[in-house]
Amino acid sequence: MRTIGKNRGLARLADAEGHFRMVALDQRPPLFDAIAKAKGITPDQVEYSDVTAAKRLLVENLAPHCSSMLFDPNFAVPAAIDLLPPRCGLIMTLEEHRVEETPGGRKSRAITNWSVEKIRAMGGDAVKVLAWYRPDADAAVNEHQKRFVREIGQDCARHDIPYVLELLVYPFLGSANHTADYVESLGKLPSLVIDSVREFAKPEYGVDLLKLESPLAANGLPARDGSAEAKAAQKEFDAIGDICRERSIPWVLLSGGAAPDKFERVLEFACAAGAGGFLAGRTIWLDAVLKNFPDREAVSVSLRKDGLGVLQRLNALTTAKGAPWKPRFPVFSDIKQEGDFARAY
Repeated sequence: MRTIGKNRGLARLADAEGHFRMVALDQRPPLFDAIAKAKGITPDQVEYSDVTAAKRLLVENLAPHCSSMLFDPNFAVPAAIDLLPPRCGLIMTLEEHRVEETPGGRKSRAITNWSVEKIRAMGGDAVKVLAWYRPDADAAVNEHQKRFVREIGQDCARHDIPYVLELLVYPFLGSANHTADYVESLGKLPSLVIDSVREFAKPEYGVDLLKLESPLAANGLPARDGSAEAKAAQKEFDAIGDICRERSIPWVLLSGGAAPDKFERVLEFACAAGAGGFLAGRTIWLDAVLKNFPDREAVSVSLRKDGLGVLQRLNALTTAKGAPWKPRFPVFSDIKQEGDFARAY
């Protein structure tokens, strides 16, 4: 019976037709970097007030046009919770953006003084966690990551709130292409992405919605034109779709900062494989901040023109080709008289 809250929460994330048209603005380092470049300073010189000002502009201009938004507690909530429309679902991030880098891989942790319980208490509709993961990482590191994801899943079940899990493959410390943030590599191995999905789609993790990267780099993806190359690419996406379908877990695509036209192409492949939409951030709003901040009016103008244009194209693509999600509420066959439900729940 504890699926009632999860179903109600997922319904809040989707639109009335069951499509997930979601905007992410929980980003921290990527936004720090964008503001720093825009102002000609270093990321460590970016002030808290600049970050909250930028996030407020994003919510103000984009929230009316998506089904839900992804907030972080330390910047986005104090910046703009008052601007979030009542019908727009609220996803709250739980993970700390600062990770422990080791030679064997990355270890994640929750934001200090933040929890699933607090997210439920503040009226969040879902909990989101980013887990950096590589199947070929050190065994102890992977066990840490699995335990991290599993324990949050248990908390989400306890508080009957949807669990949105984001998975990202990353370069090892010391490798030639190492970066602390997510940068998609043309040399990405699809098997790393697919095997990660296979692991965390297992029931023991309690995941309700997967936020996934493309198994193939957006910049190298062919047009979906029926060519042999396109069919080969589709098989990689289909492998993800098959896993999610088998486990009855809806999934959406993350943008990873891809150029809008490249991300639209990726989304076409994903929707053909059963994706229910997107949870995208930088692809929609990064240019507006990077090119115009701290001129708030110029940022708003850019978001209303270019950013909203990208969002509307993604919305249209999702509505036309995405797999709609439908809630599956329990059958109350054991509820026979007054008091049965309250006692059982």
